[in-house]
Amino acid sequence: MTDNNNGVLVVVEVLESQPIDLGLEMLALARRLTDSMGGTVTAVAFGTGLKTTGETLIAHGADQVLINDNSIFANFHAEAWLPDLSKMIAEVAPAIVLIGHSESGTDLAPRLAFRLDVDVATGCESIEIMNGRPHMTRSCFGGLAREVVTFTKTPALATVRSKSQQALPPMMERAGEIKHVDSILDENSMRTRVVNRETEKADGVKMESAKIVIGGGLGLGGPEGFKTLNEIAELVDGAVGASRAACDLDWCPRSYQIGLSGRTVAPELYIAVGISGASHHMAGCGNSKTIVSVNSDPNAEIFKSSRFGIVGNSQEIMPAPVSYTHLTLPTKA
Repeated sequence: MTDNNNGVLVVVEVLESQPIDLGLEMLALARRLTDSMGGTVTAVAFGTGLKTTGETLIAHGADQVLINDNSIFANFHAEAWLPDLSKMIAEVAPAIVLIGHSESGTDLAPRLAFRLDVDVATGCESIEIMNGRPHMTRSCFGGLAREVVTFTKTPALATVRSKSQQALPPMMERAGEIKHVDSILDENSMRTRVVNRETEKADGVKMESAKIVIGGGLGLGGPEGFKTLNEIAELVDGAVGASRAACDLDWCPRSYQIGLSGRTVAPELYIAVGISGASHHMAGCGNSKTIVSVNSDPNAEIFKSSRFGIVGNSQEIMPAPVSYTHLTLPTKA
């Protein structure tokens, strides 16, 4: 790629001492890239209580893991991460730096790009090495098109969308190097501090890992429709998502939002209820293995992406599964 190619560095977010799924997905991408262009895969993790994190990251494809285990990093704070992360990148000198396209990652990436004086491509769905340079594909124009971008500066910095890659199965016998790094952060130099953090506790199955996701849109008619979807999701061990329009109307929590400006899911089954199928929504669920849609408009865009479609009033159709499961069959005398 360039004369200075030390592979790929992956910034892995950690939740409760364990790497999040997106971090493992990026390691698989990094492994494929280094197999093509050479170099090593370096994983970087910030947090506290990271006793087994290094072994997990090596098992999923990392050659080297840099652990910064410090109470300062108990909660994400971009300003706190930047000095240490910049130093790590300078020492490793990777050709490519990957950061998850998450709430934290989209905060960190542009700050890091400014600090390193490089460019950043956000929301990437695939990365290929062509003519010695990384070419990154991402959605544009609200999901209506794809664009391919490349870089003239090193390292190439990108955020990677969740579920755009498939994590490698863990190989616990893989060998790798784990280094524990001391922080160079001067807390007194920080302009802002996190004094309190309130986390919205989600019930049920985590959306990104659910095998069945039920998404609701304006066709549900109001917040009551989401109560029905939650009942159904509980019955099938699934999760509930929503279109941006439904979230904007406060029919459901913002954390439900699926799409270009929300979460990305790729379940075995995605059931779209009262969702029109706008491109910015499909960008977040288009990789689902099977899509089933319920919509009163027979010409709704969602049907073009669906394996099965039901034309009808979702408010009348969706309560039926819940009512059916509540029936008690008569016993024989």
